[in-house]
Order: sequence, then C-alpha cells, then structure tokens
Amino acid sequence: MADTNNVDYYEVLQVSPSADPETIHRVYRFLAQRFHPDNAETGSDARFRELHEAYTVISDAERRARYDISYQQHRKERWRLVSAGANSENDFELEQSMRLTLLEALYTKRRLEPDEPAIFAGDLESLLGRAREHLQFTIWYLQQKKYVSRDDNSRLLITADGVEFLEQNYRTTQGLRRLQAGAGSS
Repeated sequence: MADTNNVDYYEVLQVSPSADPETIHRVYRFLAQRFHPDNAETGSDARFRELHEAYTVISDAERRARYDISYQQHRKERWRLVSAGANSENDFELEQSMRLTLLEALYTKRRLEPDEPAIFAGDLESLLGRAREHLQFTIWYLQQKKYVSRDDNSRLLITADGVEFLEQNYRTTQGLRRLQAGAGSS
C-alpha cells in the first residue's frame, strides 16, 4: 500500500478483501451512481475519482494481486503495533526510567561542567547503552515538555524545568530502585 499512499481500496469500495469480482463490480456500480458528479443530490467529484481508482486496481486481477501484497504487509504492521501495545505497561515503565536516566545524565553534565553543559545525542547513545532510534521518542518527549533543549550544535542540555522535574521525581525513582534491588536479593 506504500505506492497508494496507504489508501485502503477495500474500504473505499466498502467490500471485504475476499470479495469476488462480481460483488466488487456490483458495489462499484452502486457507489459510482451515488457519487457521480452528475448526481445533483449526492455527487462528489473527489469521492467518485477515489472510487474509480480503487475499482481500477481491485477489478484487475494482476493489479489486485500486487495491491494485496502491500495491503497484507500494511495490516501486519498495524497489528504488530497493536500487539506491541499489549506489553505497554513494561514499555511505559522502561520509557519512564529511560527519561529519568537521560535527564540524570544531562543534570550531572550541567552540574559538573557548567561551561559545557550539553551532550551530543551520539554520546548519550553510548552513555545510556541505547540505540539512537530507541532514544528518538524519549528525546522528542523531553523536548516537547521543555525538559531538554538543543544548543546551536544540536547537543542536548537540560533546562530548568527538566531539573525541577528530575528533582521532584528522583525520590520516587530511588524508592522504586531500592524496592527492585531488595526484591532481587530475596
């Protein structure tokens, strides 16, 4: 579906992906009459073009087969994201921990080296042991909350809001870390 800008042709035609050619043709004719630009009551030029494009692909066996491959890949990707959300409680905890750890690193850098308080994302990657792709969401979130910012060299640095947030949440995280450490030793 990448070549069709993620348009779901089956949804446009209001048919099942397993619909036979006769059903597709019948539904298309019905919808085409309803949305034809000459229909004064329900006509829509844009909707009619969309229907025609979907029908052109789905009614041609070879084009439909190619479309179905990308359609199935797109559906698998959507389900992968949905099923990944099933483990979201662990993901949320991991993400919260990563945010605080990143803020701790930036806090320490600012406190120990006030003249050079910023860190490159690549350095954070190796410091935190997490790939840049995995840090992108964390950095995006912290920037949106204005807990971190970037300097002229695109290095990250903690803001006053970030310091305040870290200090407010540090005791909570320390308590959780002690509980987890205590549970691990029993």
